[in-house]
Amino acid sequence: MPAQVNTDQLKKAEACTTLAKNMITQAIEQSAANPQLAEEALKQASQEITQAQTMISQVQSALQMQSQQQQGQA
Repeated sequence: MPAQVNTDQLKKAEACTTLAKNMITQAIEQSAANPQLAEEALKQASQEITQAQTMISQVQSALQMQSQQQQGQA
């Protein structure tokens, strides 16, 4: 039986990265006019990226555990 992927968690990670991309774009656009707003957007983008990395790591770990369990059963 192939390993199950938690697609909900991956979709949430994708949403986080999309949000981060938008914030980075905003930071670039605001960098000359409003450096403080640009800095805040970059901080938020960093948090979103960290969240996405955590979710991806959790899915990856779950896949590895499932794979190990299947190998143990074989």
